[in-house]
Amino acid sequence: MPAPTPVAELLFSDADATPMSTDTTTVKPWAQARACLQRAQKAWLSTVRPDGRPHAMPLMPVWADESVCFTTRPGSRKGRNLAHSGHCVLTVAGPDLDLVLEGTAVPVLDPARQQEVADAFLTKYGWPLSLRGGRVHDDGLPGSPEYGFYRITPLRAYGYGSDGLTATRWRF
Repeated sequence: MPAPTPVAELLFSDADATPMSTDTTTVKPWAQARACLQRAQKAWLSTVRPDGRPHAMPLMPVWADESVCFTTRPGSRKGRNLAHSGHCVLTVAGPDLDLVLEGTAVPVLDPARQQEVADAFLTKYGWPLSLRGGRVHDDGLPGSPEYGFYRITPLRAYGYGSDGLTATRWRF
């Protein structure tokens, strides 16, 4: 299901007394943020442990199913955190925009969507992941370990321009 087009707005107003721009012409379009997410070779995902402590790890994002997707092993700290709570924050540093995407990571379970994500990993990173019985495996590793695909449903995002003076908030 395509993600809705978010509302883009300035992150700061004149009343905030910050050095950030309050010029509405500096609001970045979501298309620019989406392109940054699509190009990113690496991102950082922050999840929440069952005891409430944060956990952050790098990952390789792909764009599939009209959203940011990633993979992790179910038994990893990240996988166990996501099994407890899908609340997460994904951060990406791009050449013209740095992004913070707040949302919920949900497992990709539909076989057609899993194939789309697997194809995206193969295309972007040359990483062949196989699908068997609704599960994702890396047959290139000993024991063909199992992975899970996740899709992030965004709630809000923040983009910071490379000039250090512009900021946009997108509300979904």
